[in-house]
Amino acid sequence: MRLTTRTNIAMRALMYCAVNTGRVVRKSDIAGACNTSENHMAQVINTLSHFGLVKTTRGRHGGVTLQRPPEEIIVGDVFRKLESHVPFAECFAQDANTCPIAGFCRLQGKLNKALDAFYKALDEVTLADLVEDNVELEEALILP
Repeated sequence: MRLTTRTNIAMRALMYCAVNTGRVVRKSDIAGACNTSENHMAQVINTLSHFGLVKTTRGRHGGVTLQRPPEEIIVGDVFRKLESHVPFAECFAQDANTCPIAGFCRLQGKLNKALDAFYKALDEVTLADLVEDNVELEEALILP
């Protein structure tokens, strides 16, 4: 399994915001700390905002903050929101499935079971679990 780059960057951005809880952080700071372009980060922040995970404020003193406390942000929910448009395999894409064995292949059922287990494991993890008492992460992401 491979996550999209967008989901990977989104999780970094959420962790950055969680480490800097109570502060409005700038897109450029997040992009720099997360090793991505500001343009890509802007797209990710827009998506996170759309899903109600972060709040954005425009203007000179604007930036990004978490919309909810880290304890309330479930990693499985974040992944589902960001990955739902990307089929895991061709046979999961109803409209684009050209697999000649899709109607009788047993692999899709096994993949569904594996994906369910994957998301179930992530449903047990909150953003707070990823950042609390993680000194190295805090040192890497905390604003001065």
